[in-house]
Amino acid sequence: MTRPDAIAFDAVETLFSLESLRPRIEAAGLPGHTLETWFAQMLRDAFALCALDIYKPFREIAEATLDAMMKAQAIEGRDTKIEAILSGFTELDAEPDVLPAMQRLKRDGLPVAILTNGSEKVARALVERNGLSDFVGQVISVDEPGRWKPAAQVYHHAAARIDVAPERLALVAAHGWDVQGARSAGLITGYVARSGRPRSAVMAPADAEGETLMQVIDRLIGAR
Repeated sequence: MTRPDAIAFDAVETLFSLESLRPRIEAAGLPGHTLETWFAQMLRDAFALCALDIYKPFREIAEATLDAMMKAQAIEGRDTKIEAILSGFTELDAEPDVLPAMQRLKRDGLPVAILTNGSEKVARALVERNGLSDFVGQVISVDEPGRWKPAAQVYHHAAARIDVAPERLALVAAHGWDVQGARSAGLITGYVARSGRPRSAVMAPADAEGETLMQVIDRLIGAR
């Protein structure tokens, strides 16, 4: 495996936990486990639209998916409740291993970016809220190429923005589909198994895998 010249991280569930949204989901009248179902259905719809060359931004798909789930439960006052949930995306907490991993990369002089299916504005708010501004050089949103990950164009766009060849850029994510997309686009890949979640066998293995970001980073750039 070639040592990368730069690292791009996925945002949601890789760097930032969705867990703080669960109380908001429950306050809206939905069961707490709806959080995982909602996020999975949102990705499903986004991927389906992307396969048809139709692009819709994160906020629009997230809102529509929530609205459909609330309608199914006959929940009233949906607009206010949806806004209360979606506004929580700017208040997500970083996973405990994020700061040490960022500090390690800064010591090694490797440029760090975030490549998100969400908006640049929300991702930047999360970077600032979690004290990561000194470590993250660029925030790149799929709003720029108008395609969701795992489309190859997104990873190539990120490489161009970071000014590095795709084969010298590493993408680190907690989603097997993101790792597969990056690998298919020619990137170096890292998979972090959040909550011990194994990567699906139908997706290609990452160049480096681990249960924490530090393990993945050490395997990508060499342990110290």
